[in-house]
Amino acid sequence: MDFSLNEDQRAFQDMAAGFSRDELAPNAKEWDEDSIFPVSTLRKAAELGFGGIYVKEEVGGSALTRLDAALIFEELSKGCTSTAAYISIHNMVAWIIDTYASDELRQKYLSRLCTMELLTSYCLTEPGSGSDAAALRTTAREDGDHYILNGSKAFISGGGVSDLYAVMVRTGGEGPSGVSCLLVEKGTPGLSFGANEIKLGWKSQPTAQVNFQDCRVPKANLVGTEGQGFKIAMSALDGGRLNIGACSLGAAQACLEHALSYVKERKQFGKPISEFQALQFRLADMATELEAARLLLHKAAAAVDAKSPDATKLAAMAKRLATDTGFKVVNEALQLHGGYGYLRDYPIERFFRDVRVHQILEGTNEIMRLIIARQLLKD
Repeated sequence: MDFSLNEDQRAFQDMAAGFSRDELAPNAKEWDEDSIFPVSTLRKAAELGFGGIYVKEEVGGSALTRLDAALIFEELSKGCTSTAAYISIHNMVAWIIDTYASDELRQKYLSRLCTMELLTSYCLTEPGSGSDAAALRTTAREDGDHYILNGSKAFISGGGVSDLYAVMVRTGGEGPSGVSCLLVEKGTPGLSFGANEIKLGWKSQPTAQVNFQDCRVPKANLVGTEGQGFKIAMSALDGGRLNIGACSLGAAQACLEHALSYVKERKQFGKPISEFQALQFRLADMATELEAARLLLHKAAAAVDAKSPDATKLAAMAKRLATDTGFKVVNEALQLHGGYGYLRDYPIERFFRDVRVHQILEGTNEIMRLIIARQLLKD
């Protein structure tokens, strides 16, 4: 058991940290306040290999591991959590295509996904099916060499802006076995989008409803086989949960570092507040809990890479702990800043708004507990 990073991993980590410091952090406030989707910056990230982190090299990917990705996303999130999270979603779709799609689809899309010339969205959630994802109602009816799609997807990151949508649809009967995965290109007749949602956080990426009305999609755009869609969606979420946990850790680590600097400078009762033992204990707990969550996340990433039988359980554990801990640490950092933490002059309130949704998406933390408990009772 070796907890140290190898030379390559330290290089990936340093590269991501440099990009985060130089390209994300200086612009995050403006992107947040003006709801700017920074496409040109995303493509700069792709130049470093962050557009296809675990896509095979033959189609332009970086062919890295889930642990490598966790290191990268933790660093990116320190600069702009919202933008890092979109890069994670894009990578999730690229991985789906690389892992399950036909070679024709892989050759058609992946090189442009890895450069982020094409941007992607993951479409599972619907207005009437969130946690109960297997109850989705978007249908795909066969019509010759096409499917005809009807239905809607909700809370879609990149909705209306992304060029390619990985859509979970019902091609068969009720339940998970009736779900398939289709790729739908922007501009396909019958595909439309709702208004950009006005959100608490994640403002540097658009979120919109995606609608299908007699939308004709070639059968060649089927990913995997009919009935495999739910398995594809869930396997992708194992990795997505690791990444969103890493984004929470990055945001929390950045806020802890801001808090450490602040308490050394802020004076009350004639001395820096860092000298008060109550605040020292709070900082110690923040750092300890972050380190514990990071270790579990890295263990889960290794399990997903190894296709371990308990990978899904560990990914759920890691996502639950990292996102709950991340939010708690950011909230504590805001408290340590007092009234200043509540002002937009400081970045803490933006991190606070951005990390809150991590406890909801990629499966709510209540569903994470359900996944863990089911596995425990099954064993």
